[in-house]
Amino acid sequence: MKAFEISGELMMSLHRWQPFAIQVAAQDEKSALEKTMALMGSRHKVKRKSIKIENVKSLKLEEVTDNVVKHLLGEKK
Repeated sequence: MKAFEISGELMMSLHRWQPFAIQVAAQDEKSALEKTMALMGSRHKVKRKSIKIENVKSLKLEEVTDNVVKHLLGEKK
């Protein structure tokens, strides 16, 4: 698995876009995008068409700040 940081915007109301950045662990970039869409949709109750992905960045293990992603990548303490 690899770590990715996905940033973009999601539509919170009719004309208000909210920026976001999320770190996920996935096999590849396509899987990371799919996971981000699923997480944002379930957390914020928005449709996929209301999510704009602007940037996908691969992260090194030392750049990861999300503890869940660190655990999934198997970081040792």
